[in-house]
Amino acid sequence: MAKKRANGEGNIRKRADGRWEGRYTAGYHPETGKRIIKNVLGKTQAECKAKLKKAIEESQSLDVGRADEYTVAAWLRTWFELYAKPHIRPSTMNYYHRNIEQHIIPAIGDIPLNKLTTRDLQKLCNDLQSNGRLRKVQKKEKPGLSNSTVRGIHMMLHNALDRAMKEKLILSNPTENCIIPKIEKQEMKILRPDPISSYLNAAERRNALPMFYLELVSGLRKGELTALLWSDLDIQNRTISVSKQYVKNPNGELALTRPKTETSVRKVSIPQEAVDLLISEHDKHPDNPYMFPSPITGEMYYPDSIVNLHKKILKDAGLPHIRFHDLRHTFATLALQNGVDVKTVSSMLGHYDAGFTLRTYTHATRQMQQKAAEKMGSFMAQVM
Repeated sequence: MAKKRANGEGNIRKRADGRWEGRYTAGYHPETGKRIIKNVLGKTQAECKAKLKKAIEESQSLDVGRADEYTVAAWLRTWFELYAKPHIRPSTMNYYHRNIEQHIIPAIGDIPLNKLTTRDLQKLCNDLQSNGRLRKVQKKEKPGLSNSTVRGIHMMLHNALDRAMKEKLILSNPTENCIIPKIEKQEMKILRPDPISSYLNAAERRNALPMFYLELVSGLRKGELTALLWSDLDIQNRTISVSKQYVKNPNGELALTRPKTETSVRKVSIPQEAVDLLISEHDKHPDNPYMFPSPITGEMYYPDSIVNLHKKILKDAGLPHIRFHDLRHTFATLALQNGVDVKTVSSMLGHYDAGFTLRTYTHATRQMQQKAAEKMGSFMAQVM
């Protein structure tokens, strides 16, 4: 016969197989109102009593009626639509959606949300790092995802599971104790000062000098560059107004959005040489609103087309490969090395704070520190 206990403490009985069973009310079904009865088992009465106490405490911290409704897949899709999607940029939306559907759900999507463990997530991270690439061409070169991508997936899962905790669907966040890969320290690639002339000459031969000259003196993101209109140029004050960018949405279509952050909405000063080149470019198509219309369609330049053109220019100039984004790094590095202060460079790049710029371009600021040390050394030698 089950041993009677006080209300809320459950009941304990010894079963025919010799084990002890504790039964308790875990909650009430949200639709029927019926009690949800659960049980725990123990080899001894003391073990069963301890398990029962823990189970009751946990049930009081969970919305038991809803906790069993979700698999990992169902919760991630719910979290994405309700909590993430309305508050993120299209490019981030695309990144989240791709990771959820292509990397996470195929691996752990069928696991009940309240049964997901740190081990499940650790195995996911390990598998992604060792064999996570999906495209055959990329997989052949390097089968695993980069450390930064795995870290990004882990962070996204952490945010989604934090929300599940707040909604009392899980007791704790299993991402907390995962061991994730360290940040990879890669040497930043830039276009060195000596080859810049060869690069720009090659760009001119492809009738693209104004675009790539502007990039090297402003460090615009490619989506910002392609979204520029002629009306964004202030000839008198020699500034470019950056207030929009083109990015891909989850459907792979281009979408016109505000720049990456609020600080990315900015006015960027440019040299007179850049203004003169832009005026000459506009004279070629005076009725077109785009600053750099496609020579094929007359419409906006597709961002990927600019990347392909950049690759052709490098090849024409006989220069080693660097990404188009590395032209942005080139601008920042050369500006810092030529005495432009960090705060100014940060505002021109549209970074959210100068500290981020400092951390990103430590190689350039280190060189500036060395020059400052040499100047101080020369000064002290004169006064001693």
